[in-house]
Amino acid sequence: MTRSGAAYAAGLRDGRMVFIDGELVADVTTHPAFASSVRTVAGLYDLANDPANRELMTFPSPTTGEPVNLAFAIPRSRDDLARRRRAIRAWAEATLGLMGRSPDHVASYLAAFAGAADVFARGGEQFARNVVAFHEYARDDDQYVTYTIVPPQIDRSNPGHRQPEPNLYAGVKEETDGGIVVKGAQMLGTGTAISDWILLSCIHPLPEGDEAQAISVAVPVGAPGVRIHSRRSYARAATSVFDYPLSTRFDETDSLVVFDDVLVPWEHVFVYRDRAITHAQFFETGAHALGNNQAQIRFAVKLRFLAGVAHRVTEMLGMAANPAVQATLGEIAAHAAMVEGLVEAQEACCEIDANGMAVPGRSPLYANMLLQSSLYPAVLGLVRELCGGSLIQLPSSSKDFADPEIAADLARYVRTATSPSEARVGLLKLAWDIVGSEFAGRHHQYEMFYAGAPHVVKGHMYRAYDFAAAGALVDAALDGVGLPP
Repeated sequence: MTRSGAAYAAGLRDGRMVFIDGELVADVTTHPAFASSVRTVAGLYDLANDPANRELMTFPSPTTGEPVNLAFAIPRSRDDLARRRRAIRAWAEATLGLMGRSPDHVASYLAAFAGAADVFARGGEQFARNVVAFHEYARDDDQYVTYTIVPPQIDRSNPGHRQPEPNLYAGVKEETDGGIVVKGAQMLGTGTAISDWILLSCIHPLPEGDEAQAISVAVPVGAPGVRIHSRRSYARAATSVFDYPLSTRFDETDSLVVFDDVLVPWEHVFVYRDRAITHAQFFETGAHALGNNQAQIRFAVKLRFLAGVAHRVTEMLGMAANPAVQATLGEIAAHAAMVEGLVEAQEACCEIDANGMAVPGRSPLYANMLLQSSLYPAVLGLVRELCGGSLIQLPSSSKDFADPEIAADLARYVRTATSPSEARVGLLKLAWDIVGSEFAGRHHQYEMFYAGAPHVVKGHMYRAYDFAAAGALVDAALDGVGLPP
């Protein structure tokens, strides 16, 4: 059943090995680099656990009948996808679309895995049973699973088995009666430091010789041998919530995850040394579509938030009636509306696969993914244009308001016709934190490369688009056309 935020936080005190700034973190729930994001995720769990949100956020578990998170549901119809969208959007709105690896993300992949267990059965029936059992466990115990599915960037000119040292890319080191021993590293562990489980696999096509990396396994974050090396914490570097209202609450962190002789029991192995199934688990099960559908619901909320920031700033600065400003706001709104429309189009164009799962329409899905990398920087640029120099001329920190002499100058000179100084500065600090801070820079990079290399997404779009229907129009245009007699 759904769990409370307190139960989620308690589960993180499992002896996990998380490192940041040269130190081992004793407790991620209290450490300044992670505590605020733990509180944010705990708030998501409380939202779903609230009986008032039961209809919106949950469905009855097929095994226990208890309410469980809708992100784990295997959609069977267009209506199921729409209901799922509403639940995911509620969580995304709680984080302003700023947490890309919230618990509903990998839950979507697991649902699609379980909905197409026959793909995993190609390696042996036990692997199909394992993936279904783990999905049921994660669903009924409301587990937070993140993934590491990209190898580290050591030498991208060579595959894993030709790296300068063995076991650099995470993969099988040896097999035992009790399971497999995994060694190596993987990126990008977004949210991993504050999650319960890691799904370790590889989404890149693997060449012959990389069978050791051709696995899909579930590993507890606190398992012996797992080490998590976090990037710089924007939450810890922030001076106050007033100065960095987003960095302080929504920094989910990204990590390099090292697996140092980690024993994975056989029951948590879903794919074993099979390159074809490793790839098929993402693209033949509908997991890539369902997982990225969740991501785009979140992205649509993020763009709506940016549109709201831009509009509110122009209103505060007295520019909202300017036709040129309205034109720019309209352009931002068009981008946001297009993404939302393509999300809903995925429901309208959904297909029921051979296993009875409703797979979001891939053509609008990949169109959205392809546009995402260029659209997000464009929207940031438009918001910057509207804010202008107001983002630069800001008080150094909230401490300026505590000094009577400084505060008097701020009250007189740093205000607008409708907003006193503190409100003006607070809104512009918010705008800076989404377009100009270090936190904002990470999000800029994150959305540009969220879907991977642009040529990869273009390939997905090429395969998903109905060129046959497009070609039929060409045939119709050419029908009866020939050289004159």
